[in-house]
Amino acid sequence: MTNSDASTEIRPFTVTVLDAELDDLRERLARTRLPQPSPIDGWEAGTPDSYLREAVTAWLDFDWRAAEARINSVPHFTTGIDGQTIHFMHVRSPHPEATPLLLAHTYPGSSVDHLDLIDALIDPVAHGGRAEDAFHLVIPDAPGYGFSQPLTAGWTTSRVAAAYDTLMRRLGYESYGVHGSDNGAMVARELGLSNPEGFLGLHVLQLFSFPSGDPAEFERLEPRDHAGLAHMRWFQSVGGYNTMNASRPQTVAVGLSDSPVGLLAYSELFNSFGNGTSLVPLEKILLEVSVNWFANAASGMGHGYFENARAQEEPQVNHAPTGVAVFADDFQTIRVFAERDNTNIVHWNRFEKGGHFAALEVPEVVVGDIRAFFATLRTL
Repeated sequence: MTNSDASTEIRPFTVTVLDAELDDLRERLARTRLPQPSPIDGWEAGTPDSYLREAVTAWLDFDWRAAEARINSVPHFTTGIDGQTIHFMHVRSPHPEATPLLLAHTYPGSSVDHLDLIDALIDPVAHGGRAEDAFHLVIPDAPGYGFSQPLTAGWTTSRVAAAYDTLMRRLGYESYGVHGSDNGAMVARELGLSNPEGFLGLHVLQLFSFPSGDPAEFERLEPRDHAGLAHMRWFQSVGGYNTMNASRPQTVAVGLSDSPVGLLAYSELFNSFGNGTSLVPLEKILLEVSVNWFANAASGMGHGYFENARAQEEPQVNHAPTGVAVFADDFQTIRVFAERDNTNIVHWNRFEKGGHFAALEVPEVVVGDIRAFFATLRTL
């Protein structure tokens, strides 16, 4: 099925990788030619050969069939929205009054970011929690990511958010909330900006608010906020992929679509930009990169940056109920700036363990904070 005739029906979907595709991946991995070693030891210049050498060995032994079975252990579907095929998981809670919740994923991740959250969110009672904290989950692949392929043109973050609202309505949810990190946090905030009827609020791991230049903002900063500014400057200094994706996504996609190790190296974000703080196990990184490899997602993933850069949308203020979880080794959301751009922050937590991919690193902490945010909303 092509996107030009994408059906608006909701159709069951199964993740299926052919044996020939697995053989092809293994053959490519076995023929890997690493670059000449960098004169700089470590991650400072990018993904090092030492990491890739270990990862290739592990990838050759990676049990994709077991991973595929785990992915398919929950219901998957596709539907057409605005001319684009959208793939998503839809997992209903055994508690009928559960809160509908959309989980929006990262770059360079996909819907599998959230596999470790599903059981505890849909059935909190089975995990020592309360029935009122249960959620019905909708976990899509954004257009161009994962199995939402191939990509049609024009998919900015705001358009993705509108498609997600359409998806929730199509599934029969008149009211819902959203959780997101990284790219998913930006999509979640876009939903807050549009604040559609029945929208409960957004829970995010980052609010990407930056200094405006007003000296009064800096007068209100706490000591740890200055450390957050330093982290922010470092975060920006190593984000060359932003520039490449926003300007030449199809050029870089050629190498990433032809070389699995190239795709793995370009996915260095899973190692927190290589600063030594990442808690994401290699096995989970290989799952994420395998999904993107088998879906041939490199081009679509980069094009979102390209479309947003061309759109140059004006900044807006979010008034929807907002919850923020700031992890120690992640982009440090600074509250002074965040409250300027988001007027209804009702929940704010800091955690001393975890980073940019907290759902892959400390999923139980993310689950707990999602529950806490939506419990707060019930008291407002």
